Amino acid sequence: MAQNPRTSETESAPTTGRNSGLTRRNYVRSLAAVATATTAIGGAGSAAAKDDYEVIKAQGQTITIDAGQTWENKLIDMTTGQDIVITAHSSDWTIRNIGFKGENTSGTGSATFGISDTAGGTCTVENVYLGDGASTGNGNPNGHGQTAFWAAPDHSGHIDFTNVNIQGFADNAIYGSAPGNNGGGTIHIDSSFAANCYVSHFRLATEGSKVTNSSVYVDSSEGYVGRGIWAWAPGTIEVENCQLEMNGQNNAIVAGANGKPTEVVVKKSDYDKQAGIAEHSGSNVKLGNNVGTSPEAVIPDGVPTSPEEAASGASN
Repeated sequence: MAQNPRTSETESAPTTGRNSGLTRRNYVRSLAAVATATTAIGGAGSAAAKDDYEVIKAQGQTITIDAGQTWENKLIDMTTGQDIVITAHSSDWTIRNIGFKGENTSGTGSATFGISDTAGGTCTVENVYLGDGASTGNGNPNGHGQTAFWAAPDHSGHIDFTNVNIQGFADNAIYGSAPGNNGGGTIHIDSSFAANCYVSHFRLATEGSKVTNSSVYVDSSEGYVGRGIWAWAPGTIEVENCQLEMNGQNNAIVAGANGKPTEVVVKKSDYDKQAGIAEHSGSNVKLGNNVGTSPEAVIPDGVPTSPEEAASGASN
């Protein structure tokens, strides 16, 4: 089966903690924050009519999205215990209304989505649910397991992430740092939610890349230790109107890696003071006005809270 291999970047991954799927405690907590949003569709987890989306059973297949193509309204059934890989390495493609039902159990150390815009265009990922996460067995001896989204090094265009829900993955939720010293493509993560992932949640490197209107949550009682936002060189990375509730686990914001410095500019956000900020290799995290230390992570309006809601497009 074709895989989405990750870049050869090296890192010092956390050495403690475990990864499981979405915990009930966190799920109930998250739903409470968006009760008004889910009420409009009959409550979280309510399924749409079958003809609203296509059900695809994971059977070890690879799905390729071509240039200019829109791939939408799919429910991916992971309860088969098999893997599925989606690749989009072209230009001006769209991934929309995709829900994954059940934990990823492949343990291959690959990525569910391998993406890039290789022709300087603009691509879109919106309304995607990966909240059922990866199983406890989804991890390799080096500490890496499944990544949700991996941006390839030759990404040279721009990718917009909007209304994405990623929880409980054994590796990065959005691994977008590889283009930083390669293709130079940018990534904008907006109105999205990531929780309880291992290495980091939002990881970027290219100047012009940013995280806005989004939240990261780590459940300390479950032993999760992934970084909140990790900025690699060369940067600068922007963070605005974000809530980074780490509950003392790892760091809320990390700047720099592999001996290379970067810069992070933070505005109108809250980060966990106990988890704090880490600046490596001469990096600098600039805290602007209205930056506090009392984060309250919530799932932003419009983010799907179930596979069916995502696949049907009901959250939009």
